[in-house]
Amino acid sequence: MNTPTRFFDEMFGSADGPRSPYSQYFDWFEGEDPKELRKKSQEAEAFFRRIGITFNVYGQQEADERLIPFDIVPRIISAREWQQLEKGIEQRVRAINAFLHDIYHRQEIVRAGRLPKEIIARNDAFLPKMIGVTPPGGVYTHIVGTDLVRTGENEFYVLEDNARTPSGVSYMLENRETMLQMFPELFTKLKVRPVSSYPQNLRRSLADCAPPAFDGDKPVVAVLTPGIHNSAYFEHAFLADQMGAELVEAHDLRIVDGRVAMRTTRGYTPIDVIYRRIDDDYLDPLNFNPDSLLGVPGILDVYKAGGITIANAPGTGIADDKALYSYMPDIVEFYTGEKAILQNVPTWRCSDPDSLKYVLDNLSDLVVKEVHGSGGYGMLVGPAASKRELARFEKKLRARPNAYIAQPTLALSTVPIMTKKGLAPRHVDLRPFVLVSPKQVRITPGGLTRVALKEGSLVVNSSQGGGTKDTWVLGD
Repeated sequence: MNTPTRFFDEMFGSADGPRSPYSQYFDWFEGEDPKELRKKSQEAEAFFRRIGITFNVYGQQEADERLIPFDIVPRIISAREWQQLEKGIEQRVRAINAFLHDIYHRQEIVRAGRLPKEIIARNDAFLPKMIGVTPPGGVYTHIVGTDLVRTGENEFYVLEDNARTPSGVSYMLENRETMLQMFPELFTKLKVRPVSSYPQNLRRSLADCAPPAFDGDKPVVAVLTPGIHNSAYFEHAFLADQMGAELVEAHDLRIVDGRVAMRTTRGYTPIDVIYRRIDDDYLDPLNFNPDSLLGVPGILDVYKAGGITIANAPGTGIADDKALYSYMPDIVEFYTGEKAILQNVPTWRCSDPDSLKYVLDNLSDLVVKEVHGSGGYGMLVGPAASKRELARFEKKLRARPNAYIAQPTLALSTVPIMTKKGLAPRHVDLRPFVLVSPKQVRITPGGLTRVALKEGSLVVNSSQGGGTKDTWVLGD
């Protein structure tokens, strides 16, 4: 296998043999028949198709349901590497929660001059209706997906903080289940930490955040989904089933005696905790978008009165806003008193005239993203763009500089995938999943590794042709 010298290969590094985390796996791989491994890849695809692990794509002419490609070569992280990542992720998540409480109360970080007032005041993700509101247990971000990228041996960076409604955890769980079925012998050879307890831990974390109105033995938990046509509906149904929670849509709910209640065969039963998978704007047509058919009229008023817990809390979206991202090192230091363990990717805010000039002068070398963009849409990868695409994006930047940030094109690490010709390096990122309750922060050992299956591509999103891998964190 030829390893590109300008990218860090997580299996082989820069040496002749495999890196330590991969040594046992590589020994096993070398003894396997390549034809049998390719057959296993086909079996994995058939398994995913059979149980319906799909996602929906909007705005496409072809069928809207697609299979997420799965690669059978795992991404392996050592115990030492993971320990450092855990510390950095927990520090960052605690800081985000403290930041959210602050900006919806006294805004001390603004008063201290560490954050410009306009970053909050002019941000569409900031919800004035949440000012003065403290969620049950003081938790704003119950579920967080922190996107990490790697560029070297000990070089990890935070690419995004997904604090709204992070998705992908069902694929992490199904990837592991698939690997356990296909390669049970590997899990006897290697000490791979399990991820299967995530649904139970999710349920436990949500229950720990029960609202003041809760007075029973076991909180009633429900997953609120926009419905079957949503791109992540498989995950909504999967998590509800795995948690033993109810899967509900807006038409299943109504406000009864100051509580949110769901329709059952015995009438309406109060719900204590809602894990919502719809955006703020659609959550409550009485308080936000009046045309929304996906939300529950009056749910925000019940929430503010302490009648229900909403996870994640309304207004958390500002914490993963890309305009705020470049301030995260300051935010971490302000609320924890410590330097950030995990570093940001250097970022230029195009709203700043000097930064905008630099970005325009170096557009072909940068990655430009929409402040409110997601899923790999609305972005420019300068080195891969044509002159026409660069010219078109330059016009967008000049017209709406506030809507964009820019970052250098990182030399993302690679992990091999299985191809017809054998192993081939492809770029990856990692989304560990974090659960926050008043009692503790739980970080699942692993996460969702997304892989750019197209050679040379840096875009790992499934909606843009990316796939996934199982992520193995080794025990001590």
